Amino acid sequence: MTNIDQLSIDTIRVLAADMVQAANSGHPGAPMGCAPMAHVLFTQFINANPKNSDWFNRDRFVLSNGHACALQYVLLHLLGYKVTMDDLKNFRQLNSVTPGHPEKTHTDGVEVTTGPLGQGISNAVGMAIAERHLAATFNRPEFPVVDSTVYAIAGDGCLQEGVASEACSLAGHLELGNLVVLYDSNGIQIDGSTKLGFTEDVLKRYEAYGWHTLEVADGDNDLPALTRAIAEAKAEKTRPSIIKVTTTIGYGAAKAGTAGVHGAPLGAESLAAVKSEFGFDAKQSFTVPEDVYKYYAQRAAAGAEKEREWRELLARYAEAHPDLHADLQRRLAGQLPEGWEKALPRYTPADKPLATRKLSETALSALAAHIPELMGGSADLTGSNLTRWKDAVDFQPEPTGLGNYAGRYLRFGVREHGMAAI
Repeated sequence: MTNIDQLSIDTIRVLAADMVQAANSGHPGAPMGCAPMAHVLFTQFINANPKNSDWFNRDRFVLSNGHACALQYVLLHLLGYKVTMDDLKNFRQLNSVTPGHPEKTHTDGVEVTTGPLGQGISNAVGMAIAERHLAATFNRPEFPVVDSTVYAIAGDGCLQEGVASEACSLAGHLELGNLVVLYDSNGIQIDGSTKLGFTEDVLKRYEAYGWHTLEVADGDNDLPALTRAIAEAKAEKTRPSIIKVTTTIGYGAAKAGTAGVHGAPLGAESLAAVKSEFGFDAKQSFTVPEDVYKYYAQRAAAGAEKEREWRELLARYAEAHPDLHADLQRRLAGQLPEGWEKALPRYTPADKPLATRKLSETALSALAAHIPELMGGSADLTGSNLTRWKDAVDFQPEPTGLGNYAGRYLRFGVREHGMAAI
């Protein structure tokens, strides 16, 4: 671990604790424990441009354990997103852009709203499906215009939720090799130790789902191991990956490793001790060493360069495949195909009555033919709810012979909660 890495990690820990202390509310423990893995992820792997957070081909990040959002806000601030130091100071305040859980459209750089545990990792599965489908639809030889990875951090609570189990089971079946989950295994939840009710071997469960599993035994200090694990996960193309990272919740605090640092401020005395231990002035709050800003600015600049390279690729793509480029641009602009509404069936009061599911089938069939971005599916009730149009192709890994990633119909199986979350 280099000096700048250690300084950056400790800065994240102290800033997150400062935010919770100032708000007198929040969760300092997970941000302090997750700081090393998040630092490695954001400074070495995630490709994004903080000056243009909507860049289409960026990697996506989902903080599934949304209560740890102080971690994400600090990272967004350091990278130069529209999250200022004053915003960090206004954590969890009314009308602040740093609310108590991440909210999409509310905070620059936040991809999805997370809060209920298990929801975020399930959203990440949906995002990975979307990337795979768009890549299959638009990519052509020498033109990988859709080429991104979905990363997520999830905690013990996320992986206890049934909705996550449903979504992750489907992700394994679909062979979503563009999904990487870092599992913050700190062994603590609100009631105390996870030994009270969560003692399964999580990695064996995910291996049974068809996931690629990895483990980092010392998530508090072993940055080389974190780097190797994430790199190996990113290189895996036919299976989603989960990395179990063993961490200490509230690392550095007096109550580290206990439920006492999960959902309450550290307290002035403990916070001061943490700052002293990490080499910060115990009397100062909300400080960032200039070297940390410079280090994160380098990563932001690298992201801007990635976008510039992608735009050059997109310009060549437009020349080689003008029709595909036009369709992609239409979709990115949020526009529907011209005249789509003319495909809708028409009815009058004189028409004979029909079951609503039959009317739905007619409408879906008409729209699917005119709106190529329309995707659908069913939770093992296709023949009953009539959701699959006549010429639909299933979204499936091509080697299965059941469909391909360009397909637009999802077989969710008996996973209704996962279907909604995805």
